[in-house]
Amino acid sequence: MSATLREILLAPDTEPNVTADCLKLIEQEVSAKSGVSGTAVKLAYKTASTFASGYLQMTVQSLVPDMADQLEPFWADFRASGAADFGDYLVKRDDEVSEALLSVTDRRAEVCERPAILKAYRAVRGGAAKHVAAALPNLGILIQKYAA
Repeated sequence: MSATLREILLAPDTEPNVTADCLKLIEQEVSAKSGVSGTAVKLAYKTASTFASGYLQMTVQSLVPDMADQLEPFWADFRASGAADFGDYLVKRDDEVSEALLSVTDRRAEVCERPAILKAYRAVRGGAAKHVAAALPNLGILIQKYAA
């Protein structure tokens, strides 16, 4: 039986690299945003990244396990399909994948006790699915880097 994404991505030797790559991916995606919604995303990112030292890294570390669980059925189907590019696979299911990933951050928002962070999240949540969908090709590359 093959390892789950959670087991692969959270392996002691791998997890720090996954977190670092996720942080880079977030930064790349945020910096590429433009327009009104891009400005809102950049402001929310700035709020989270300047909230407290290490807050964003801690948050990413804590989200990866649940994100891996949400991606597991897609990863299993991708592997069974014999397709070569997980990012392309995710893009073809962008609505479903985006909502699965956002369910993780929505659950986190429900218990958030930091008003500034919650306000920033709520400001971007309405358009978040399109931003997540835009990141799926690079997310697929990141996951394949460790899981393939």
